Amino acid sequence: MTAMPPNKMLKELKLENAAVGYQGEPVVKDANFRIVEGQIGCLLGPSGCGKSTLLRAIAGFEPLMAGSICLDNEVLSSPDELVSPEKRSIGMVFQDIALFPHLTIGANIAFGLKGWSKADTEARIDYLLDLVGLSGYKERYPHSLSGGQQQRVALARAIAPKPKLLLMDEPFSGLDAKLREELVPDIRAILLHEKVSAILVTHDQAEAFAMADQVAIMESGQILQVGTPYEIYHEPVSRFVAMFIGQGDFLPAVVCGSNCVHSDLGEIQGELDHGFASGEKVDLLVRPDDILHDDDSEFKGLIVSKWFRGSYFLYRVKLSSGKVIYCFASSHHNHSIGQEIGLSVHLDHLVMFPTEAKAA
Repeated sequence: MTAMPPNKMLKELKLENAAVGYQGEPVVKDANFRIVEGQIGCLLGPSGCGKSTLLRAIAGFEPLMAGSICLDNEVLSSPDELVSPEKRSIGMVFQDIALFPHLTIGANIAFGLKGWSKADTEARIDYLLDLVGLSGYKERYPHSLSGGQQQRVALARAIAPKPKLLLMDEPFSGLDAKLREELVPDIRAILLHEKVSAILVTHDQAEAFAMADQVAIMESGQILQVGTPYEIYHEPVSRFVAMFIGQGDFLPAVVCGSNCVHSDLGEIQGELDHGFASGEKVDLLVRPDDILHDDDSEFKGLIVSKWFRGSYFLYRVKLSSGKVIYCFASSHHNHSIGQEIGLSVHLDHLVMFPTEAKAA
């Protein structure tokens, strides 16, 4: 009997100045990204930014024009070297799931277990079906499963041979929002249980934040920032990152001290980003959670639009200066468009950038 292969845990995946292109034209340039044992990473960005191209290069489907991709200190890709996909110990879950319709669920999962004994193969199938909550589905066919169930089978098939790394290319895009919200944390828990490191490609920040430990924000073929979801949201390094992640507005402001700025919200005390001198004109990032509805506040804003989100309202309110910003309010505070409401400011960490004119 062939022994069941042990877990081959990833120690480190490292991309250094990786460039990928087609017909001599770079699509991705100078990509630097790293995940280590037990981490789940994410390439997050708008459509066409190059994230799927970079994922294909990690998988071995695209060669590098420059730089390198290394897995546990072994060079997988460089301009002079390209290890074939099947030799990389990397699994992949595709956007279209791609289960074999003519094979049973058990046979789909067994597809990547070539060289395993029959007993070990059956044991692995039963274990994985139990892990993904589909015990008893072994003899069923993909068409009889829901979209979420098919996604779980696709995951089970990808991790069946115990790869060091799992790549997931927009795997939840075909599912409805509620199912995605339920499935994403389940998939993360399964990967952590199996000790499989992974990289997710998505344009959905909610997916990225629920799944990943490290997020790389991409735009126009470049990685602009890498960090934890908290760092990406609260400490964006550029205007693009600030506006792509979450909602927000920029208000003109003037630095008025070592830890304060003055804007249409008044004088705000808080931790100041480095690099700005007193008296300097800046643009201050204001997110919805920075401005809360407050009936007792003398600082007012006029509601110009509203969205009901179940547990809260998201208002757009016009300040006396004419600037419009977001505001959170409890779902019990149902105010009308055109109504004036009190606002309280809760900005502690001040995220600022040079004014547009200065930046240009």
